[in-house]
Amino acid sequence: MVIKVVKGSCRRQGIWHQGAYLYAMNLLVQCPVCEEEQEHEVLKENGSLLVRCTECGHVHRTERPSRPSVIEVKAVVSRETESRVCSIELLSDEECSEGDLLVAECGDEVMGVEVTGIEAGEKRPMRARADEISTLWTRLIDEVVVRASVHDGRKTIPVYARADGEDKFSVGEVVDFNGIRFRITQIKMREGQVLRKEGWKTVARKIKRMYGVRL
Repeated sequence: MVIKVVKGSCRRQGIWHQGAYLYAMNLLVQCPVCEEEQEHEVLKENGSLLVRCTECGHVHRTERPSRPSVIEVKAVVSRETESRVCSIELLSDEECSEGDLLVAECGDEVMGVEVTGIEAGEKRPMRARADEISTLWTRLIDEVVVRASVHDGRKTIPVYARADGEDKFSVGEVVDFNGIRFRITQIKMREGQVLRKEGWKTVARKIKRMYGVRL
């Protein structure tokens, strides 16, 4: 059964699933009455999940999602002659390569960076899994980097793209990030709120992460 997260927030409670927690949240799953994927409210967690379709009200059970880990990787961010030690959030099994565009968090500041080097213990590979990386060496870029978690029916794909800070993105919009075409299902804002209603929009500089379904 295909399960996709369609809204979420806190990282300290609930079930972690492909970039979002499921506690007191909704899922996008197949409804046996509607005979198509619909948003469902999670009613009870006991082995499997008891859910209710928000479209027709049908209550049924669905399997509990897996719980991959999310880690913070140390990142050195360079700008001209200055450097800062920051962090970058990645899925533990996510591959990172030189040239990748990522989002670094430096205290209260968030900035777009390009990976210029990878340190994995004593090795300096051009590509490595996040859980193997000890330090990412990066450089600051002028554009905002918008990150998205895109579900393709089997797994979630992390994608990133450069954007002007004032570029607008809206829930329900179809976008293409480096050849990955998807429909935006929700937008998590840096201030904590989540945009879920189709047509709601915001600008790139205010986005923490977008979630979508691959087309």
